[in-house]
Amino acid sequence: MVRSLKPQSAPIPWAAVARASVAMALPLAIGILAGHPTYGALASMGALSGVIGDTADAYRMRILNIAVPQLFGAIGVTLGSLAFGHGWVAVGAVTLVALVSGMMSTIGAVASVSGLLLLLNCVVGAGLPMPGQWWLAPALMTGGGLLVLALALLAWPLRSGVPERAAVADSYLSVAALLEAAGTDAYDDARGAVTVSLNQSYDLVLARRALDHGRNAELVRLVAQLNALTPIVEAAPAAHQWARHARVRLPAEVPAAVRALAQAVWRGGEGPDRGGAPALPELAEPRDHASRAIDHAVRHAAETLGDPDPLGVIETDDRLGRPAALRVRARRAARNVILSGASWRYGLRLALCIGIAQSLVSLIDVPRSYWVALTVTFVLKPDFGSVFSRAVLRALGTAAGLVVAAVVLSEVPHGWWDVPVMMLLAPLIPALTTRGYGHQTAAITPVILLLSDILNHQGLGLVAPRLVDSLLGCAIALVAGYLLWPESWGTRIGDRLADTVADTARYVECVFGAHEDPAARARMRRRLYRDLSAIRSEFQRALTEPPPTGSRAAAWWPLVVAVERVLDATTAARVRIRHGAEEPAPEEIAEVVAELRGLAAGLRASSHLREVRADFTVGPKDSVLEPLRQEVGAARAIASPKTT
Repeated sequence: MVRSLKPQSAPIPWAAVARASVAMALPLAIGILAGHPTYGALASMGALSGVIGDTADAYRMRILNIAVPQLFGAIGVTLGSLAFGHGWVAVGAVTLVALVSGMMSTIGAVASVSGLLLLLNCVVGAGLPMPGQWWLAPALMTGGGLLVLALALLAWPLRSGVPERAAVADSYLSVAALLEAAGTDAYDDARGAVTVSLNQSYDLVLARRALDHGRNAELVRLVAQLNALTPIVEAAPAAHQWARHARVRLPAEVPAAVRALAQAVWRGGEGPDRGGAPALPELAEPRDHASRAIDHAVRHAAETLGDPDPLGVIETDDRLGRPAALRVRARRAARNVILSGASWRYGLRLALCIGIAQSLVSLIDVPRSYWVALTVTFVLKPDFGSVFSRAVLRALGTAAGLVVAAVVLSEVPHGWWDVPVMMLLAPLIPALTTRGYGHQTAAITPVILLLSDILNHQGLGLVAPRLVDSLLGCAIALVAGYLLWPESWGTRIGDRLADTVADTARYVECVFGAHEDPAARARMRRRLYRDLSAIRSEFQRALTEPPPTGSRAAAWWPLVVAVERVLDATTAARVRIRHGAEEPAPEEIAEVVAELRGLAAGLRASSHLREVRADFTVGPKDSVLEPLRQEVGAARAIASPKTT
């Protein structure tokens, strides 16, 4: 909890701060000028959801992150306003929307935000009387969100492709840091940073590629440059093994060369004269398998960056493949949601909590029925973090935000004064969102109360009920959405690790198989590291759970690192073979695969870590697989005194 409350270190997104100030104050000013301040408040409420979703760097991702959720938000407020005032029918309608929202949230990041906005606006529509015709509220709220999008896209003609290029350059810099850490204890952390950076870069580039149906030369170059990193990343484990064994560091010229490549990527992919491959520092003559692999990989990347027409590269070396068509991905996502037990369980958890919240406020006649369900919706988002910590942080953040709201509601008269106040409060949302969920809640609370007061004119009387409602919502989420579901206060690290270990066994078979497919191997390796990155995120979430879940989660961390090292050792062995080492015997490979599958089976059979001694009997000690056998043995030998 101390870790959750501590402000995270992150730069302030000044552009988003400026957009929030304009996008939320401008609708209010137009509404007041037109004589309909409630219309302006609704548009500002829609702009609020756009401000919260305005987190992407790439412009095409901003369209997805802002526009798609706005569509679902319009559907939500329409359904809610149609159900307003219909008693238990409204309770049933909002509960059904909660089920759909929860199931949608398991698809992906954009779907999660869309499901969130669908339910939030439905709750608001069912709890507040909307002015004008049934279509006016969704139109105003959607218009406010699209205003944020329009402001976010103003610089697109001047900066098209810049965020993607910056992400690829950052990936090169993270790989340079990885090579610099080779042979040291900092290597594991540097490898995790590389995984996160590559995930972000591939997500940005492939998202742009999915929307760009033409042959965009800049896009082709970016994908080729990103793919050129794969040989360097694959050679890094071999370099780490060699440096650790020899107790030396890689020559400083090697990471310096990769940094030079990063600068070339940022400039557009070529040397300073834009006439060929970027200039590299003088590299020493390679003398062993690892240094030869690094040397070849760095020079291959330099050649790729200097290629004026990488279309051939993209056709023959497209390691991740072209994304499927949108209709195919939509059909696949819908099928997975309907058939997934996890999506049904989360949908039912959310529907149960929303049903309880709506039933409670239906039995108690209060003019603030929507706030309890809003709190439940925000808190009960396990894909956003620990439900337990979000509930506590939500209560604390709301209490802090209400102090500011009390001053605003008591001292600021309605009218034109609302505009400058909104211009001051709205920028705090993107500025504090990067600090943590509690800080974001503290920033959002006074903004929401100001807009609510414009809609229903309750003044300072909103403050105390809002605190009570928030505490009620947090209590409902903790009891009905957390304590009653063992999977929520347990940890899923063991199950996910078991799946990853089983996939690692298949990766070993693929790497040393008779019919090696470099593209398939690269895709499998990237997927495994992405899975381990997700497990790291799950580990961080579990650490914020109350005892004993947090302490049990901590016991899994050594095994997470051990599995990453098994992957590294496998890749390093393949690199050494490619540069002259002797191929291992099939019996050696089969023995390693059997040990990994035994580890996966043991993880599935027990929730505790138990020590198992790996007994390798096949293969000489100087085999290329010896480092891999050592890492597999270390993974099997891990035991936790806290859980056994």
